[in-house]
Amino acid sequence: MSDPAPAPTPGPPPDLAADLARDYAAAGFGGRIGMGARPALIIVDLVRAYLDPASPLYAAAEEAAATSAALARDARALGHPVVFTYVVYTPGGADGGWFYRKVPALSLFDRGSPWGEPPPELVPEPGDLTVAKQYPSGFFGTSLGSTLAALGVDTAVVAGVSTSGCVRATAVDAVSHGLRTIVAADAVADRDPRPHEAALFDLGAKYADVHPSGEVMAMWRETGG
Repeated sequence: MSDPAPAPTPGPPPDLAADLARDYAAAGFGGRIGMGARPALIIVDLVRAYLDPASPLYAAAEEAAATSAALARDARALGHPVVFTYVVYTPGGADGGWFYRKVPALSLFDRGSPWGEPPPELVPEPGDLTVAKQYPSGFFGTSLGSTLAALGVDTAVVAGVSTSGCVRATAVDAVSHGLRTIVAADAVADRDPRPHEAALFDLGAKYADVHPSGEVMAMWRETGG
């Protein structure tokens, strides 16, 4: 008796991305928003838990961290606000609700845990803003929206981790708060390339402009600081 034929490999055809791009464009998705006059950089959750291979949340985010640090230096030099978000829980997660229970690894962000500390290149500097959050979006349950409004910010440039999780949630909420929204494609990371690419595609189609960091820096220099 011969061995059964191997099952076909699941997955989309190799030209699926091109087909999707054409389909979305034909449906009217993917318009460009552009950079406004007063951008702010929001660096989402780039801490040791995503950068240390010993962590269960490791996302190979070293390149995203380095690129985010370069964006932060450039933003500060131009006078654009820099915001860092961090996940912080009461030990045991009483303030984390079902999200904390759904993802047990979030206990790494119990207050005081070294996993929640940023790498040296992303330690906030004087004048930077920090936001503590318990849920994916940097806006949900925080003062971020009010703070950016008070500063006259009209554009949110989003970097950090993870692309399909807290970055996506923050970007969607940014546009929902009336902000032009840009995602720096090489300053975000995810633990799997599939949700990373899918999230960037979806964000670019519906909610944000997606640009490499070099283009972002060129655009916000044009704002004049």
